[in-house]
Amino acid sequence: MLTNNTDYTLAIEDLTVSFDGFKAVDNLNFYLDKNELHVVIGPNGAGKTTVLDLICGKTKSTSGSIKFLNKELTKLSEHAIVREGVGRKFQTPSIYENLTVLENLEVSYPRGRGVFGSLLFKRDQAVMEKIYDIAQQIMLDEEMHTEAGVLSHGQKQWLEIGMLLIQDPQLLMLDEPVAGMSVKEREQTAELLNKICQGRSVLVIEHDMEFVERIAHKVTVLHQGKILAAGDMETVQKDPKVVEVYLGH
Repeated sequence: MLTNNTDYTLAIEDLTVSFDGFKAVDNLNFYLDKNELHVVIGPNGAGKTTVLDLICGKTKSTSGSIKFLNKELTKLSEHAIVREGVGRKFQTPSIYENLTVLENLEVSYPRGRGVFGSLLFKRDQAVMEKIYDIAQQIMLDEEMHTEAGVLSHGQKQWLEIGMLLIQDPQLLMLDEPVAGMSVKEREQTAELLNKICQGRSVLVIEHDMEFVERIAHKVTVLHQGKILAAGDMETVQKDPKVVEVYLGH
């Protein structure tokens, strides 16, 4: 099923990956618009994380195509895909616990590429403005000199999102961003994600249905590596197949 996919941030077509004959992702077609906040849900083993692994190059597809802003990603290395503008946050935050919030953001700033770029890197005004701007967005502007290790679980998740945002990705992928958060932190994270999808596309994997309802422009339900249903939250929730497979328990 090929479409004219020039307008999409991400166009996945006929994507399949098999592990020892088991199709973890099975002939998937998936499209993500610019400035769209799209949530993928589905039972465990549905292939959700595998799809993110395929997009960011951690896993290589058996067949099919992944185009990001019209550029084919399937042959690129993980580093090259990051350079193209794809950022990914895993379930466990990977931040530098012994550095401050400011230093974590600074370390993630896209320095001039290569050794000389990083040697010549200075904390100039433009860098500091960008860091403060991101810190405000992620609600950590008052924690700039706090060591990341003492932040709450939710704040650590926000810091990691900030470390991706400072690289200005056009596609941001988040794997279960609110797992383990307090109710208030979930609400704040919903606000944060609604803000950051202005100017970029955001793809989220999530189990928390209440949270999905608060953020999703569009929801795709995966089941056994295939799309079971897609649309807005209301449509998906009423789909009898989805009710049976996913929402039933």
